[in-house]
Amino acid sequence: MFIKIKRGWELPESAATPEGVYLRRRHFLAAAGIAVASPLALSSAHADDTADPSAGLYPVKRNETYKLDREVTSEGLSTHYNNYYEFDTSKDVADLAQALPIRPWTVTIDGMVEKPQTLDIDALLKQMPLEERLYRHRCVEAWSMAVPWSGFPLKRLVDLAAPLSSAKYLRFESFNNPDVAPGISGQPWSPWPYIEGLTIAEATNDLAFMVTGMYGKPAPKQNGAPLRLATPWKYGFKSAKGIVKITFTDQQPLSYWEQLQSSEYGFWANVNPEVAHPRWSQADERVLGQNGTVPTQLFNGYGEFVASLYSGMQDLGDRLYR
Repeated sequence: MFIKIKRGWELPESAATPEGVYLRRRHFLAAAGIAVASPLALSSAHADDTADPSAGLYPVKRNETYKLDREVTSEGLSTHYNNYYEFDTSKDVADLAQALPIRPWTVTIDGMVEKPQTLDIDALLKQMPLEERLYRHRCVEAWSMAVPWSGFPLKRLVDLAAPLSSAKYLRFESFNNPDVAPGISGQPWSPWPYIEGLTIAEATNDLAFMVTGMYGKPAPKQNGAPLRLATPWKYGFKSAKGIVKITFTDQQPLSYWEQLQSSEYGFWANVNPEVAHPRWSQADERVLGQNGTVPTQLFNGYGEFVASLYSGMQDLGDRLYR
């Protein structure tokens, strides 16, 4: 028998407003120079930033192809309002995530490829053409933000792997370390590790991006360091964090959320305001740091880059979401 465990996001949408008020208060206090975390936490975070061996690679040149229709979200908000279920079901995971060791870190590329390999993250970064991109990020929970991500096109990693012609999908696997991640140790019923997937066509689209930094420096641990995925035309749960393995396969990957609740979280998960989540509308979104809501755009506004990927689908509206 399947026992449904209520999670942190299972709240009425009306509950989001107090959260936003709380976050804006934190941001105000931080801007005013008033401590919002313990001195120990702040000093530890600073030490991690200065010790990161990739710090000297940033900032990187911005790719001006991708434009925003809104202001960049403040760094304080986008780095302290995070979904990371490996650590906790709340949004306040920044302190917990600091326990994750991100050096040494390797990424394994395997499956249906000509060049299976395991890459040290810093060696990988030196091989890749790092750039900055301004992307909108739309969560399935109906909140959004705009972030200056740094990283490299996923296509470059696909080229490095040299997939066989029979490979149809990429399967992304996140770290699985219950010793440092209380969400993993405290939820043994969940299908860890976190798994996500893309088709080869999606992965080689120009918009698909591997994130290694943000705001002109290495990405914080709570935002998925040292390697995460950014697919801005899809809901945020598709953007796996803390990636340790990428497998090329001819089988559609079964994601973490599909294993938990396939009726609500499907493989495609493209942003579509016309297709509601079973428990709330997707027609509008709450932009972090702003009052009220704005209309959600099909493909999160990136249709010019990705719509052709789905032009041949039957029952397009449903497939865009599930």
